[in-house]
Amino acid sequence: MGDAFVRRTARDRSREVSRLMNGSTAEPDQGATAPLRLGRERLSDRRRRAGTIAERLAEAHPAATCSLDFANPFQLLVATILSAQCTDRRVNMVTGELFRRWPSPAALAGAGRRDLEAVIKSTGFYRAKAKNILGCCRALVERHGGEVPQSLADLVKLPGVGRKTANVVLGSAFGKADGIVVDTHVGRITRRLGLTRRTDAVGAERDLVKVVPRDHWIAFSHRLIEHGRTICPARSPRCAACPLADLCPRLGVEGRPRRKPAVRRQAAKKPRRP
Repeated sequence: MGDAFVRRTARDRSREVSRLMNGSTAEPDQGATAPLRLGRERLSDRRRRAGTIAERLAEAHPAATCSLDFANPFQLLVATILSAQCTDRRVNMVTGELFRRWPSPAALAGAGRRDLEAVIKSTGFYRAKAKNILGCCRALVERHGGEVPQSLADLVKLPGVGRKTANVVLGSAFGKADGIVVDTHVGRITRRLGLTRRTDAVGAERDLVKVVPRDHWIAFSHRLIEHGRTICPARSPRCAACPLADLCPRLGVEGRPRRKPAVRRQAAKKPRRP
């Protein structure tokens, strides 16, 4: 892996010293591999590590795919717009009725705003989403003959469509690897892995495309999301069971001190009268 990887010896002692130096009072995860110590990692070393991470994710989650239900690019585009601040499961509960009533961009472009809002209300932010969906469908009809464009530049010009939505459609509907989808979960896990420090999606994607092999770009996000659900949740990661344990510095996991319990101030007791 290169000089950036420091050989680990006396695993348990190393973990304990690190934990104490960082002020953590939490007990170490029994049986887990010691966290990777990155030091000043060179870009070439990070690329090799990212490649190995991508390969192991492929082995651990081979069936991971887009969790939104769709039959064509148009349906995936609308479903992805609806998925903002909403679970994919909830979106899938809504889109069946949505596409039954309005099965094409032309049909949905002519929908009444209040009728659409009533169907998608349970996904949250339904007024803004309805406005974006109607505007997007009208743009598809007027600019693209009712077809979903297959370029990032054209997709991000549609109302309600940013880089994340465009990358989802290009990758999952058209099989085009033009970027890496970075949502909340992908951003969290890649920061934990030390592949990026950026908290904004655009900056994180810029870092990831430099190190993740291009042939993994489409599936990388789906596999990370599945990995986060099953092994690496935000609060209680199962590091002992993680296939990436020896490649992960666990940034934000170990050495995080517990919050001190709030001290209640007791009101001073008034002296009793004699």
